[in-house]
Amino acid sequence: MTDTLTPILTRLWDAPESWKLSTYEQHEGYQALRQALTMTPEAVLGAVKDSSIRGRGGAGFPTGLKWSFMAPPDGGPRYLVVNADESEPGTCKDIPLMMANPHVLIEGVAISSYAIGCEKAFIYLRGEVVHVYRRLLQAVEEARAAGYLGENVLGSGATLDIVVHAGAGAYICGEETALLDSLEGRRGQPRLKPPFPGAAGLYARPTSVNNVESIASVPGIIRNGADWFKSMGTEKSTGFGIFSLSGHVANPGQFEAPLGITMRELLDLAGGIREGHRLKFWTPGGSSTPIFTEEHLDVPLDFDSVAAAGSMLGTRALQVFDETVSVVRAVARWTEFYQHESCGKCTPCREGTYWMRQIMTRLEHGKGSQDDIDKLLDMCDNILGRAFCALGDAATSPITSAIKYFREEFEAGMHTPVDVLFPPEKSMLFAASDTKESSGMVTA
Repeated sequence: MTDTLTPILTRLWDAPESWKLSTYEQHEGYQALRQALTMTPEAVLGAVKDSSIRGRGGAGFPTGLKWSFMAPPDGGPRYLVVNADESEPGTCKDIPLMMANPHVLIEGVAISSYAIGCEKAFIYLRGEVVHVYRRLLQAVEEARAAGYLGENVLGSGATLDIVVHAGAGAYICGEETALLDSLEGRRGQPRLKPPFPGAAGLYARPTSVNNVESIASVPGIIRNGADWFKSMGTEKSTGFGIFSLSGHVANPGQFEAPLGITMRELLDLAGGIREGHRLKFWTPGGSSTPIFTEEHLDVPLDFDSVAAAGSMLGTRALQVFDETVSVVRAVARWTEFYQHESCGKCTPCREGTYWMRQIMTRLEHGKGSQDDIDKLLDMCDNILGRAFCALGDAATSPITSAIKYFREEFEAGMHTPVDVLFPPEKSMLFAASDTKESSGMVTA
């Protein structure tokens, strides 16, 4: 099955010192930028639109179309903001990409900025990943010293600077307008739309906010052409993506493959479910997407097919759980996360996530009441579509889908704690003795 992989963004990850400019230049690095600077900005934007690349941050909106929706130039500044605030539980694609090959992102930022008329771009990084922050800063300095950034880039007359900004660690800042408020020094809370960022974003100027992987894919599109990009993936979900497999698989990790690959194929690449166990449920795009079960293993992992099956492709965070895991316990942990990360701006999300967490905690400890399940579903109905941003909707997805497929486990929560039905030690990936040995502890 390994012929289904498309090592493009990940092809340098195993190279010695893959993060350095010299390594990147040895592998056609910044050739796409040189090529783009010989084209008009309109031609660069047209090439991205022709590739039909859809945003890799979860929503799947066409990237080129998003750029074209920006307000027309009026002589004032225009901004590109890269959303590198990777916070979705289970998602782990942008962080390793920036760590192993930061220059593909920087080149993508340079080309994208040229296409939209931006002279100052921002990379908004999750603040906890200090090691990635330092690596990005070093890569920006390398690129500036080599003439790929700054004034008169490569003698073209174009000007571009990149600011790497570390956030304070808030899941809500993954929402683009909350990110912009945080970048401006305000509390990270979503803005009322319209106006949309394309009209009035950062500092009330036209702004395009794009995911790391979306921008990092641009150099390949410019260097190889839109038809090359569209030769991979499906008709409506073109190209490739990094799929993050974690949990109860033999070999968890990152698998870069064309969109449209199935979970069954990815499980084969990952060595299957851990020995002696069977698949119970999985997430196609992180914890905020409705869960899937074994019956969905052959659903093509593209935006439209996953949506038609009742979920979302999201960030392609494929969390895998075997039969030793309690669905109630897993959903309770996710609900606790969303309640903690709610910014509190709107009532449906602020109050709804709080009360959903209370009910999930009761069910987890076997103290649920007869009407708790219906009450949960009613709360989800009142939150869905009524919250200020997508966080409220995200909090409802695991609950409604889990009840749909595993209602009997929720009913068991009215009388039996999940620790009795599903002993935690059985779902552990590492034995307690292994953990103690690895930390230097010695047991008698």
